[in-house]
Formats: sequence, structure tokens, C-alpha cells
Amino acid sequence: MAAITFYTNPMSRGRIARWMLEETGAPYDVTYLSYGGTMKGPDYLAINPMGKVPAIVHGDQTVTECAAICAYLADAFPAAGLAPPTDKRGAYYRWLFFAAGPVESAVTNRSMGFTVPGDRKMMAGYGDFDDMYSTLIKAVSDTPYICGDQFTAADVYVGSQVGWGLQFGSLPAHDALAAYFARLENRPARLKAAALDDAAMAEQGPTPPG
Repeated sequence: MAAITFYTNPMSRGRIARWMLEETGAPYDVTYLSYGGTMKGPDYLAINPMGKVPAIVHGDQTVTECAAICAYLADAFPAAGLAPPTDKRGAYYRWLFFAAGPVESAVTNRSMGFTVPGDRKMMAGYGDFDDMYSTLIKAVSDTPYICGDQFTAADVYVGSQVGWGLQFGSLPAHDALAAYFARLENRPARLKAAALDDAAMAEQGPTPPG
């Protein structure tokens, strides 16, 4: 397999992709990008015109967006067992993209002080925050992992959203969310990824959000 180049900043959603990379066990090279600097430079904009991280380049394939990176890596490295069999992927795709769409949108809007008017819920893909939140609670309550008994790439993505939400208060605390994240937080790949990003963050110093 061709080598993977991982473009990231340790203070970014790239932490999700790093966790997923570590779960696969595949070797990868890291290129760190700075906010307002190399992230918006012509070389990186040729890879991701959004000027956002993370991104991976794997051979002739370029993948951006964390949920897409998680799904791609699960397929690219099947021996890691990070995706259900293809005929049992309904819940896998459902919750992976639920987190990428309704959860991400609802949390971001709420954090910015935007509330969906009650008479306009049908216009928002997530309805309103309460709709999203109650659905997320049910999703993590039914089974040990988001797809059942098997840990998958969907847990990397959903688990990251839940972990950050609880840490920073963008998701209200709930026993079901805490119990779900507790089943994920001590995975060796997650701990290794976090240690690598924390070390890189300490080396680079504080950087502004972007």
C-alpha cells in the first residue's frame, strides 16, 4: 500500500483522524499546518481548497472531512476490522453521518447562540438541538458501541464528538453519554493519538482557532 500523508494541526479536528489512523495501525507521515499560514497557502489549498484540516493523501487518493477519512481508512485497511460487513452497515453509515451532519450542525449553532425557531424546525436538517440530543442519547444507549457489539470507525467519529462535547460543555452531561465515552477513552490507539497531538501542540505553542 502507498504511504499516507496526514495534514493536520494538533488543535483541530485532525485529532479525530489521528485516532482513526492509529486504530488502523498503518504507517503515515505527518505534515503540520499553521492557522492563517500554511493552512491557507497554495500548496495545501491544492489539496483542500477549503484550507481546513485534516486531510489525508493515500497514493492517488485525497480525502478530506473527518467522517469521510474515518470511513475511507476503514475500507482501505480492512484487516483492522473497523467496519461491519457490507451487508450490515446500515447503523454504521447512519450514525457516522448523523454525527457529521445533525450533531455537528446543532452543536455549532447552539455554541454560536443560534436557536432554530419552533415554526422553522422543518427547514433545519437536525430539527432543533433537543431533537438531535435525544436521538444521540438513544443511539449510545442501545448497544455497547454505536453499531452493536463491534467497535468501528463510527465510534471514532461519534465518540470524538461526544468526548469533546462533554469536556467543553457543548453537549449537556448525561449518564448515557458518559458511559459510552468511558468505553472508548482508554483505547490504546486513542491514548497514543492524543499523546502525539499533545506533544506536537506543546512543541508548536498556542495557535489561534481557524
